[in-house]
Amino acid sequence: MTDTPETAAQADSTHAITSLSFEAAMGELETIVRRLESGDVSLEESVALYERGHALRGHCEARLAAAQARIEQVSLGADGRPAGTTPFGES
Repeated sequence: MTDTPETAAQADSTHAITSLSFEAAMGELETIVRRLESGDVSLEESVALYERGHALRGHCEARLAAAQARIEQVSLGADGRPAGTTPFGES
């Protein structure tokens, strides 16, 4: 089964998004929101921008979840000194 040009373009777009940093993806998402809010884009372009924005939002959420999973909370012993770490959200 061969990719259609549209499917290949979507795959390229998805790959481009997954390679973005959180900050770059958020910046692009903000630009898309401004463009959509301006009302100066055609219906077809609005749909394409919305789809890209949706993918960027998902990427940002995944990046945040990964960062949250890496954060460790320092636990203190009875003497007030660091006694170890636990994953974020665990007590």
